[in-house]
This record gives sequence, C-alpha cells and structure tokens, in this order.
Amino acid sequence: MSSFVTEVLASSGKLEKEDLVSKISKMSRKVEDTKEEVCDMINKRYNEFLPSLQASEELMLQVDVVSKEMDALKACIETEVQENIHVAVTEFTKLKQQLERNTVIIKMLEHLKEFHTAMEEYNKALVEKKYVDAANNLEKARRSMDSLKSWKTSELPLLTALSSELTVQRENLIYHLGDEWKRLVIWKLPPTKDPADEKSVHKVELTLSDASSKDGEPKPPALLCCILQALAIQGELQHKIKLFSQVLLKYMLKPLVKHSSLSVRVSEQQGEGTTLALQCVEAGHEERSAPSQVFSKLHLVLKTLHTHLLDVSIGSKKLSAILAELIWEEMSQCIIHECLVNSIPTDSSELKNYSTVIKETEEFEKALKEMDFLQGDSTDLLKYARNVNCHFASKKCKDVIVAARKLMTSKMHNTVKITPDSKLHLPKLPAPSSGVKLKQEVSKADVLMENSKQLSAWSLHLPACRISESVQQLMELAVKTLCEAVGSSSQSALQLFFTVRNIFQLFYDVVPTYHKENLLKFPHLAAIQHNNCMYLAHHLLTLGHYFRAHLPQPLNEGVATFVDMVPGFRKLGAQCFLTQLNVQKAELLERLSTAHNFCNLDDEDNYIAASKAVRQVIHQLKQLGTVWQDVLPVTIYCKAMGNLLNTAITEIISKIMMLEDISSEDGEHLHTLCQTIIEEGPLVFIPVVEENKNKKYQEEVPLYVKKWSTFKELVIVLRANLQEIVDRWANAKGPLAVEFSSSEVKNLIRALFQNTERRAVALSKIK
Repeated sequence: MSSFVTEVLASSGKLEKEDLVSKISKMSRKVEDTKEEVCDMINKRYNEFLPSLQASEELMLQVDVVSKEMDALKACIETEVQENIHVAVTEFTKLKQQLERNTVIIKMLEHLKEFHTAMEEYNKALVEKKYVDAANNLEKARRSMDSLKSWKTSELPLLTALSSELTVQRENLIYHLGDEWKRLVIWKLPPTKDPADEKSVHKVELTLSDASSKDGEPKPPALLCCILQALAIQGELQHKIKLFSQVLLKYMLKPLVKHSSLSVRVSEQQGEGTTLALQCVEAGHEERSAPSQVFSKLHLVLKTLHTHLLDVSIGSKKLSAILAELIWEEMSQCIIHECLVNSIPTDSSELKNYSTVIKETEEFEKALKEMDFLQGDSTDLLKYARNVNCHFASKKCKDVIVAARKLMTSKMHNTVKITPDSKLHLPKLPAPSSGVKLKQEVSKADVLMENSKQLSAWSLHLPACRISESVQQLMELAVKTLCEAVGSSSQSALQLFFTVRNIFQLFYDVVPTYHKENLLKFPHLAAIQHNNCMYLAHHLLTLGHYFRAHLPQPLNEGVATFVDMVPGFRKLGAQCFLTQLNVQKAELLERLSTAHNFCNLDDEDNYIAASKAVRQVIHQLKQLGTVWQDVLPVTIYCKAMGNLLNTAITEIISKIMMLEDISSEDGEHLHTLCQTIIEEGPLVFIPVVEENKNKKYQEEVPLYVKKWSTFKELVIVLRANLQEIVDRWANAKGPLAVEFSSSEVKNLIRALFQNTERRAVALSKIK
C-alpha cells in the first residue's frame, strides 16, 4: 500500500519537492559547517599562524565535494522548476535564492582556496629563487583577494589578516628582488655630490655582474632577466629603472658629454662581470669635445649596457626602450647644448664642412635604433644638426649681440681721430647682374645732365673729431655681420640684418643709461658721446643702400635700410651734449652768484669776491676749452664755448645794469673786471692743437658770443664821460644805440653820474 501511495505522490511531484526541501536543508547545514571550518582553518593559518596542513587539505577536498553536490542539486532544481513552474513558482523561487546564497559562499570558499594555493606556491618559488613564478603567484593571490573584497558578506577580520599577509609578502619579494639587483648592478660613486667636479667624476664605476651567466653568453644573465620580469609583474620596474637612469645620466653620460678629458674604459673579468669606468685622459687644447668623440663615448657605454643589461624583453617592449623613454630627452638636450651648439661654425665659410657632423649624428642615431634605444624617424638631435643654417645665424646673432654689448659697456675715453677723408672699411661686393646695363645707361645720362656747379669734395663728410674706439669697432662689427648676410639664405640673412639693427637700437638704449653718471659728470665724455652718435648717424645714412642690392629677398626690395634710425641718433647726441652744456651753465651762474651782484666794489671784501668769481669763470671756460680741444668738431666747439661765455657775460651785464648807484671807484673796479673778461675770454677758444691756427677762431669771438659787442660797449661806458656817451649814442644811430635801449643808457648815466645840469642835458639827448 505504501509503495502505491509513494508512486502516486511521486507522479504528482509532491514527494520529489519534499525530498528536495530536505536535501536543500541538509545541504545548507553542510555548507555552513564547511564555511565555518574553512574560515577557522584560514584564520588559524594566516591570523593565528597554527600548523594544520592535513586538516586544510581535507577541508579543501570537502569543499570540492560540496561544490559538486551543489552543482548537481542546482541542475535538478532547475529541471524540476521548469516542469512545475506553473505549480510552485513561489516555493522554487525561495529555494533558488537560498541556493544562490550557497553558491556565493562556495565561490568565496573557492577564492580562499585559490589564495591559499597561490601563497603556498609563492613561498615555494621564492625559496627556489624562481622570481617570475613567485611574482605570478603573488599576483594570483592579489586577484583572489580583490574578488573577496568585492563581496559585502565577506568576513572582515579574516580579510584584514589576508590583506596584511599579502602586503608583507609583496614587500618581501620586492626586497629580495632589490637585493639581487644590487648584487648584479653595482655602482661606485664619488664621495662628492657635485657631478660637475671633473676630478671626482673619474672615480665613477658601474659593474654588471655575470656570476650566474653561462660561459661565453653574449646577453644578460638569466637571473637578471627573471628579476626584471618579476619587477615588471609587480609594477616596480619603472621605479627601479628610473633610479638607475638618473644615476647613469648624472654620473656617467652627462660628464662624458661635458668634459673632453673624460673617456670610458670597459673591462671584462671572468666570474666577476663587466666594468664601465670613467678615466681622465691627457687634456687637449680644446675645451669642448668634438661631436664624433662624444658620440663614440656614448655609443660605447650604451652598447655595453645593451649587451649585459638592457637586451631584455619586458612584455612587448625592450628594456632599452624603457630606459630611453626616461633619459633620451634630457640626454639629447645635453648633447645639443654642451656639444652641438659649440660645433656650429662661427663663419659662413665653414658651413660646408658641417655635413660631416650631420653624418656622424645620423650614424649615432642609427646605432641607437639597432639597439632598440630609439624608434621612429629623426629626433631633436638630428633635426638640430640638419638645421645648421638657422642655428648658425642664431649663434652668429647671439655672438654679435654679446660682442656689441661688451663694446658698449667698455670705457668711452679711449678715442680715435676721425678726419674728413676717413672712410669706413667696406668690402668689395660683386655688382648685381641685373643692374649692369642699367648702370651703364645711367652713367651716359649723367654725362649729359652734369651740372657745371659741383658740390665740394668734403660734402657729406664727417668733420674732424674724436670718437670712442669701441664705437668704431661696433660699426666694423655691423659691417662684418652684413657681409655674412650677403652670402646666406633668406631666413639667415633676415636674422643677421635685423641683428645689426638691434645692435644700433641696443646702443641707443644701453649707452645713455649705462654711462649716465659719467656723461653728466665729465664734459669730455659728453663730447665724445655726441661725436659717437653723429658718427653712427652719418654711416647709417648709406649703410643699408650699400648692401641692399646684394641681399636676398625681401631685403633687396627696400627693406634693408637704417635711415629711419638717423634722426634718433642725432637727437640722442645733441641731447647728451646740451645736457652737459646746461650743467656747465649752472656752474658758471653759481660762481657769479658769489660776486655780491657786483655792488659796492669800493669795499675790499666785495671786490675780492667779485674778482674771484670772474677768475673762476675764466678758469672754468679754459678748462672746458682744453678738455674739448681736438675732440669736438671745430664748429660745434666754437658754438659751445661761445654759448657758455655768452651766458657768463649776459649775467654780468644784467647785474651791472641793475645797479642804481655806481661810484667812480666802483666804475673803475667794474671796468677792470670786465676788461679781464674781454682780454682773456677769446683765449678760451682753442679748438685745435696747433696754437697758430687758434688765432683765427679767437678773432671770430663776436660770431659765437651774441652779447660780446654789448659787453664791450658796457665796458666803454663804465669809463666814459657824459659827452663820450652822448657821442656813442649819436641820436640813436651810434654803436651804443645798437646794443642798448634809451632807457638802459639813461639808467646807466643816472647810476654813473651825479644829478647835475650836464647830466640832465645828456639825458635829454638820449632819445
């Protein structure tokens, strides 16, 4: 009966469901028991560190058995649910959810198993120095740990212990790898931290040990390859190679580029390895190494490193390529600035020979590409070498500007004599082919249109004067630079031409500022600066015209000119000299201010003060006359001295004219002081060294001193009687009337003479 009931119930599916429920309940209890046992075992192993190898192996087998039972039960339930989905959806859903929870737990247990297995394999590989296997197993353990952490249901205390163990073992592996690296790659560095010290750099050595390599093995040892790959797996290779590259660059590669006296010695000893050592060779005459020498030394170092260290594949890249990414940019810039820059020719005639340097650079880069040190086309190094024309122009421009600034800041008082027949040394340039016929036609037309009245041979010539030797050298530097531009490419010619313009602009800005105090303090330097500016302005008028036709486009189309700078230089020179004249005028007036307005000269103290002031004025003018002698052009000299003398006598005239009462004794003293100026004033005009030639200019004083005739008339009046004064007035037609107004003459008469009928008559005649 029972069997019949059982069959009926089984056919209806109820018994199967009850059986499944009991199975799942039993399975859940079994899973929970297994979970507790596994977690307890793992906790004891990694947290409490209790030995339980046999128990853990049994638990792992138990986990595998439970996992298989769960898979079978899951498949059975899914089949039953599909057959009876319309009958027991809710019940089977609950069962499935419970099953999924159990599945999650089983997966977590599987990851714990994987973690434990990986750690065991890691420890075994580390002991056997199989560093790649150790790194891979440690990476597997890390992935298992990441999977465990992604579940919220994970046991936190257990995960903390596992994570801590993983961190400790990773640091342990990295320490072992670093220790092996130090044993295989040995640096010997100087005690000083300054790599620029040439004496200490030659103590640098790099030893690459090959203790574990086979005899005659022409590549890095197997142990080194394992270390590098293990570091790469753990993500530490980039940091390790970066530290190595910094030391290599600082203590070996850069010193080899910078110091021509350093070379590389490579020595190999069986069982010890290969040693790269820097050594000092006998210093040559050249301070900088030639590019070929630098490339040879660097190639030897990199080739040795490639053979014994860098020829290792890390993933899809060679270790040499990884090192190049870290040091090539800085190394190439060092080669450019410390080597190639100095190899750029300073003269255009040497540019043709520079192709050798370009070829050497190409061969150097080719050798680096063969070692996988470089990839792709030409780098900045080769581009720099190939762009020699531009760099030549830039270097030339820089050198020219530096030389020009040095000349501008040199002492100005070293002078040279310039005469009207002095000429700027301009090179002979070939006549432009397109302009030959035109020149012939123009010359024929000139013959027909020639004017009978010709300009003087000295037209457009500089007058005789002295200029700074540095300014003459500056102009020669400008001419030489323009000559370089004539045979250069269009771009280089533009750079060189505008560098010449910058020279003159620099002079305009720098010299007045740099020598400002001296130009105010020393009249001699102010005169020289005036001449310097006029000299530059004179040659700038024609300098561009002389070179224009021989320069490439667009300079030969009218751009090459300096005429626009001429007014600025003329104004600069004039302002400098006028400022000095104003300083001298102020000093003259200050000296005359001590004369007590030339009043009461019958008092001895007043007369002494006035006499001293006059003597100081004459002395100052004589000093200036001597200082400017043979420096200023004669015309400028006479105008300047005349202006200063005129300032002095104008002040004296105004002081005397302000006097209201001049006694006969005062008049005599005034006459004496003024007569001193009349006698000695012309003697300050000594523009040329030859004394016999100065007489001409001393006789022409009235041409340069505006108030000279007025002053002489005043001196005559100071000693004249009333009748003589009236006669010199001559009804406003005499010489006195030319220099003074009637009111001024009347005031003089009132001051000089007492109030008498004769004075009244004389005053009545002054109209």
